[in-house]
Amino acid sequence: MKRFFSTLPVLAACTVLPAFAQTNNPSSAERFAKPSDELVARENKYWKRIPLTVPDDLVLETSGILPLPGQRLLVTTRRGEVYFIDGAFDADPKLKFTLFASGLHEPLGLIAAPAPRKGYYVAQRAELTRLEDTDGDGRADVFETVAKIPISGSYHEYAFGPVLAPNGNLRVTLNVAFGGATQGPVPWRGWMMDITPDGQMTPIAAGLRSPAGFTVTGGGDWFASDNQGEWVGSGKLTHIERGDFLGHPAGLAWSKSPGSPVSLRPEDITSFGQPMAAVAKKLPGVKSPAVWLPHTVLGISNSGVLEDLSGGKFGPFAGQLFVADQGQSKIARVSLEKVKGVWQGAAYAFRSGFDCGIIRLAQSEDGSFFTGETERGWGSLGPKKHGIERLVWTGETPFEIKEVKAQPDGFVLTFTAPVDRATAEKPESYSVSGFTYLWHREYGSAPSDRAGCPVRKVVVAPDGLSVRLANLCLREGYIHEIKAAGLRSAQGHEALLHPTAYYTLNRFPDGHRIIPLEVKEAELCVAPIPALASAATKKHPTKPGPDWAGADGDKTILLGTQPGLKFDQTLLTVKAGSRVRLVFRNTDDMLHNFVLAAPGKGESVGAAALALGVDGAAKNYVPDTDDVLFHTALVLPDASDTIYFTAPATPGDYDYLCSFPGHSALMKGLLRVEAK
Repeated sequence: MKRFFSTLPVLAACTVLPAFAQTNNPSSAERFAKPSDELVARENKYWKRIPLTVPDDLVLETSGILPLPGQRLLVTTRRGEVYFIDGAFDADPKLKFTLFASGLHEPLGLIAAPAPRKGYYVAQRAELTRLEDTDGDGRADVFETVAKIPISGSYHEYAFGPVLAPNGNLRVTLNVAFGGATQGPVPWRGWMMDITPDGQMTPIAAGLRSPAGFTVTGGGDWFASDNQGEWVGSGKLTHIERGDFLGHPAGLAWSKSPGSPVSLRPEDITSFGQPMAAVAKKLPGVKSPAVWLPHTVLGISNSGVLEDLSGGKFGPFAGQLFVADQGQSKIARVSLEKVKGVWQGAAYAFRSGFDCGIIRLAQSEDGSFFTGETERGWGSLGPKKHGIERLVWTGETPFEIKEVKAQPDGFVLTFTAPVDRATAEKPESYSVSGFTYLWHREYGSAPSDRAGCPVRKVVVAPDGLSVRLANLCLREGYIHEIKAAGLRSAQGHEALLHPTAYYTLNRFPDGHRIIPLEVKEAELCVAPIPALASAATKKHPTKPGPDWAGADGDKTILLGTQPGLKFDQTLLTVKAGSRVRLVFRNTDDMLHNFVLAAPGKGESVGAAALALGVDGAAKNYVPDTDDVLFHTALVLPDASDTIYFTAPATPGDYDYLCSFPGHSALMKGLLRVEAK
């Protein structure tokens, strides 16, 4: 039989790996900013997390998972291996790993080849590859290049997938190069691509930044996640159709190429500084997200997307989408509805407390989920650097918001169990506020134009399973934070496991209103909530003190950044009581700050910053605590901030960190205060 071999160099995968320890054992230094133990314990009562033990000598940065018949798994690793795993479904899992292939170039997904093809499809950085074992020895002996994917060598040029399309073709999504601020020299970065079994590649949609997860639903609709960054205000889930432009302009460099279905051109996009939905109404071709995933609340690096097709084997959320997150080691869920031809819906917290950052989700025939995990050198919540876990529904159903649907004057919240009517009928049991993100070339966006949306009226359904809220000040194109913290269940008087939903309202539906149109909403809206604050404060001193003899003080410290969530220095020294000028220059492609904390308090400050949620951006992600001594503003890429402070009078080692959520695990150092 003729053999086909990949055109990639076998050792190429080794050139892109970051230098970090390969141990998978937890240590106290690796733990940071985690969800509360109480919440994790409550979640585990309903969806049990089963970590699968990986041998210490095996670096299993699980990047793709394929459940196979016979309770077997096939997984890819980011380092280029493909393993069969047996024993993952056992009550007391003792895994057996069998190497199927190696030498691949950072594969980030795999699927079984549909008949009449055999073997498996894997998306590598530079190609879509078919693997097959033709001699039955358990090892791949065919590495067929199905389609070549252009790369320039940028570390940021990931290829995700493949996903099997209903017509038998395959789809992949391609990251933009570098940080995506400018397009690299090769085509189709930032695009979704369709690939036929014989390797013909066709562009579908442009404007993606880091589309780490995507899926096609049982109804044939494509949805992709994306990561916050330049031109992307927050994580999001977007419905993708042929010809769409999804927001990141780097890929438009190829919109004039043969076969491109996208009509927009690079010159059509400027740094609008407006909500994306507002621009989309004026600029045909722009596609706003179906659902925004608020940054630091429902993740900081959204990844794998999975539809629950188990028919109830995984619990009460059958048919909904689940979105993993790498930085916060958690899973969110999303309920969708189509209003006036446009997809929209709500996002909710679902399950936290995983051992490591999740980049892949897969569902087996028994309904359970498997999570593929790696911290990759970026850092992530949890004690480990890589791994795989199983998530199983215990059969118990929590009291939760099952779904939210829009109404012409509010929302209907449906629950997994009947509500207590006494608490449900009180408007004060709920709070709603709206906000949006700006579409601009800067890295991410603080929540913008945030304002309260008073609950005017509450109607509880006769069966107690749903509540209709009539609100004022709702706005199309905005995310609406819906809290039901005061609500209790009819049986047991329980609070909701997760009391908050984030509904992206792209279109108001038609229908019956339960508050009159003549109500003057503007007179009843809650005052806007302030946006990002960066002005000088006592802890953010941007000018030298009056007793300084000149602006330089006693010592100037120049502190910068390095790729991989690092400061360029991890030990700074000053004399006790000295006047310090600190210049923090951010040369990375992510947002960072500098926070000086009391000795031994860096970890708790990082945890408090993570807990700020939607309000964090307005505080530069610096929590209100006496453990914070001084800090810079949140600094954009290629920008700087200078602060002036007097060093502590007490000698010792003072923690400093970047408190942007998810960064403090790796981005930290010590300011050593020496005696005079």
